[in-house]
Order: sequence, then C-alpha cells, then structure tokens
Amino acid sequence: MRSEPNLCNKAHGSDRTGNWLVTCDHATNTVPDFVNGGTLGLPEDDMARHIAYDIGGQGVALALGTLLNAPVICSNFSRLVIDPNRGLDDPTLVMQLYDGTIIPGNRHLSDGERQARIDQLYQPYHDALGTLAARPGIAIVSVHSFTPQLNGYAPRPWEVGVLSAHDRRFADPLLNRLQGALSTPVGDNEPYGGHLPGDSIDQHALRHGRPNALLEVRQDLIHQADQQQKWAQIIAPHLEAARQDANL
Repeated sequence: MRSEPNLCNKAHGSDRTGNWLVTCDHATNTVPDFVNGGTLGLPEDDMARHIAYDIGGQGVALALGTLLNAPVICSNFSRLVIDPNRGLDDPTLVMQLYDGTIIPGNRHLSDGERQARIDQLYQPYHDALGTLAARPGIAIVSVHSFTPQLNGYAPRPWEVGVLSAHDRRFADPLLNRLQGALSTPVGDNEPYGGHLPGDSIDQHALRHGRPNALLEVRQDLIHQADQQQKWAQIIAPHLEAARQDANL
C-alpha cells in the first residue's frame, strides 16, 4: 500500500465541538513512496496482518467521532514504517522483527532514512494531534485493536480492553461501565500494559493532565464496517457516562 509522504495524518471533523478527541495511531498499512519506493519488502499478506496496522481500528474511531461529535485524527502510514505510538528514544520505534516476521525494509536503515521518517511522518502526526488536543476540556480516547492470538501464545479471552497509566480518573469509571454492560471479560491493562514512556497518550494526555483512556478491541470483532459501527455504538454511551461518573 502506498501514500504520498505529505499525507502523514488524516483529521476528520476538526470543527466538531464535543469535548473529546479520538485518535487512531495505527490506522492504515500504507507505505509512503519515499520509503524504499513504497515497499518494506513484505508480501501483501503480511502487510494485511496486524503487524502492519490495527485492523478495524480506524472504522471504530471514525464512528466514535461521529457519535461523540468529536474530531478524529488517524495516522496514514504503517506502524512498520515508524510507530507513532512510541517515544523517539524507544528501540521499537522502527521495528525490524514483529511477531516472528522480519521487516526487510528496516533491517539496514540508515540514520538519515530514520530521520526522514521522523520528519515527514512521525513529527507532523504528533504536531497535528497536539493542536487538536490543546482545546480546553478535552479528554482523549485512543482506539487500537488486537489480534485474537499471537504466535505461540494462548488465545486472548477479552473482546475489549481499557488501558491506562497512573491517571485512572477516566479509565476506572469506563472499565466499571463496560464490565457491567458486557457479558465477556473486559481487560484492565490487557492484553497490553497501559503505559509506554513517550507514547501518544503520554505525550498528549498524561503530560498535560488531560483525562484519557486507550481502548483495545479484538480484531475479529471489528473486521467489517458494520461491526465497527456496532462497537462504536456500544462504547460511545459508556464513554459519556464514565465521564459523568468521574465529574470530568
């Protein structure tokens, strides 16, 4: 998948007035033309896997933005090119191996090539995200998706997870709401831990005292557009209610 290098992000509904910002850091599997001519050397089947992007995440994020009257910002480059949900000093910023798959286009990355990805993709995305997050009263909801099972690991029982770091003002009420509404387990910092220093929530929420949560939805439940709409409709009322519960 290819994109032009200036299309580092897509902002939707920037003029919406709701007190939310919905983000999707891993929205697409596109590889800009300036990166190895638009390829990382992987077959299409691998670029269609979870290693390249969060399958279904963008559709859920866009639907939530409509339901919450909130702006939505989505990356428009694969996390295999550069991961916007990592700090610049994180060794996994540009992955060479992901879930058992070697990324040929990243194996011999020069310092100049790495910096070009930062300058043309990573930094513009965060600049745009920071501008949208700076409005007064904003709470940030970051939408991700997770694979039902990683290679060599047990199947994951959760349908949705709420991830959060030390600021649990919003995450705890949201977790309680979802646990009361769903008949399946809701992950509390599952299937991943809730904080990576320098990640998007750290940069744009924690450092500024903004209420936040990162939502993980299992990919097999949001593969199709109607499923994405369904899950957004499930989640949106609980976001609103949890915010009221937390007096935010």
